[in-house]
Amino acid sequence: MFEGNNLAELFKTPLHAVHLELGAKMVPFAGYDMPVQYPLGVLKEHLHTRQSAGLFDVSHMGQVRLTPKSGNVKDAALALEALVPMNLLDLGLSRQRYAFFTNDTGGILDDLMVANRGDHLFVVVNAACKGADFEHMKKYLSDSCKLEMIEDRALIALQGPKAETVLARLAPEVTDMRFMDVATVTLNGSECWISRSGYTGEDGYEISVPEADTVALTRALLAFEEVEPIGLGARDSLRLEAGLCLYGHDIDTETTPVEGNLVWAMQKARRAGGERAGGFPGADVILDQLANGCARKRVGIKPDGRAPMRDGTPLFATEDASDAMGSITSGGFGPTVGHPVAMGYVDSAHAATGTTIFAELRGKRLPATIVNLPFTPANFKR
Repeated sequence: MFEGNNLAELFKTPLHAVHLELGAKMVPFAGYDMPVQYPLGVLKEHLHTRQSAGLFDVSHMGQVRLTPKSGNVKDAALALEALVPMNLLDLGLSRQRYAFFTNDTGGILDDLMVANRGDHLFVVVNAACKGADFEHMKKYLSDSCKLEMIEDRALIALQGPKAETVLARLAPEVTDMRFMDVATVTLNGSECWISRSGYTGEDGYEISVPEADTVALTRALLAFEEVEPIGLGARDSLRLEAGLCLYGHDIDTETTPVEGNLVWAMQKARRAGGERAGGFPGADVILDQLANGCARKRVGIKPDGRAPMRDGTPLFATEDASDAMGSITSGGFGPTVGHPVAMGYVDSAHAATGTTIFAELRGKRLPATIVNLPFTPANFKR
């Protein structure tokens, strides 16, 4: 998964020099030169985040401001609802919601976060999709909204059970925030836009910081003994244990939200019988699947042995089945749970928890069990 452009063509985040100074191993990812691990190593970085606080550079992500021309943020929310199957009209002030863009066949163009900042919506999109996402929004929303790709801010994430303790030393008011709250807070003398969220399954914060102040804030956070820098390797194993999708692997343009087991993110207002049912791309496909089911489902998979089952591993209903019924989309070792973990797609008839399936590794069919997600419980502050 950590592959990409020629090194000479890679973008660098504002923290690139800091990563090199800290001894990071750098790899191409989504067009950027990014740290995959530091000298601590992926395993220890993962466990440190679960036990204390880890600091991640996520500046490769796209940050977009969506401002309604009418001056009423609800008009921006209603306009954006035409592109996503979420209830954004009722998204409260200083609150954030997970969403995804869909296409005309019900596939997922990208997943994203949307925050109500009072006079505008703040949208964070995936790095590999941010150009296409911005053009998609511009095409459909320009009549009603002003769109800005924010180029002068970085994005860092402080994650782990001690994240609140650490950040409160710089801004005590962050202790009042709950999961998916957003706020503007002064950190280390810099005006930051923060959300109490992240992609590790742990409590924590995502922090949008002016580019000129990024290095100073990062150094200030790393100076606390609880905090270690964490790379893409541990970020991937953390989100996998948390049962969270990686766009381009677990969800994509060929995967619907129903198949992807993301129905929880679709509020009742946008479903059949809701006050604003449908009205988003692919609604006919998605609402039909909600009512009548779908042929395949994303599930949690626990290999019965010690061998990790990686992305692309074919899955079979029985040990001697001639045709694969699906494949693993994310897989590896789960340091917190102490065994291999994976997610993938199987026929809906074999998606029930406790079902035994078989994965083909090096020409051998090895058993695995369908399990509930997440592998490790979420630790959000509700």
